[in-house]
Amino acid sequence: MRTHLEEEKLRDKGEGRLTREAWKIFQIIAEFVHGYEKLADVEPCVSIFGSARIDPEHPWYLKAQEIAEKLSNAGFSVISGGGPGVMEAANKGAFRGTGYSIGLNIELPHEQHTNPYQDVSISFEHFYSRKVMFVKYAVAYVVMPGGFGTLDELAECLTLVQTGKTRKMPIILVESSFWKGLIDWWRESMLTAGTIRPEDLDLITMIDDTDEVVSAIFNHYEKRGFAPSAAETEALLNL
Repeated sequence: MRTHLEEEKLRDKGEGRLTREAWKIFQIIAEFVHGYEKLADVEPCVSIFGSARIDPEHPWYLKAQEIAEKLSNAGFSVISGGGPGVMEAANKGAFRGTGYSIGLNIELPHEQHTNPYQDVSISFEHFYSRKVMFVKYAVAYVVMPGGFGTLDELAECLTLVQTGKTRKMPIILVESSFWKGLIDWWRESMLTAGTIRPEDLDLITMIDDTDEVVSAIFNHYEKRGFAPSAAETEALLNL
């Protein structure tokens, strides 16, 4: 049985943790406010996701760079995770073009460092505030091959579009040979089990040609334009 002194020490320890967690809220709010202020005037944007673990000579790096440069010259700002690998390739391509190159960096114990090809650079400590910035200002998502982080970002985009929490937009997987196994598993396991609907698979497009990536985005918005509707604006406000 605890003594009165031990009970007081435990209570003080708990209150100290609660105080730290309560004040942490203000840091999180600050990340959101800073991101909103920096990105408010850079639309339309395309978010590009992919592996941090590839070098500049890798074909995926070169393809991501080419896609980003074409998007930039077509009038888009390009958002990446701000780090190495595909993220660097996306920023480098956009930096060489005429649009904004935007990096949303995350503080990690290893791997992540800010690449030098950014017009707008924002650093985050929390994944969730960073992911909101990826999706809130994008008119399309381009997903290159990657690891768990890329899958997390892809799943976030798919879930938000599927549930109507954001507007329907192109979600383009590049390098079909890499993604085919995942799509087959969705179809053979998830669709067969009834955990997704057939139309959910239509949210994804696989494209390997860099020019076709840009065309697919323009084709999606050809009749409606890039500006969100009133209902979409409200949904984006509530992300």
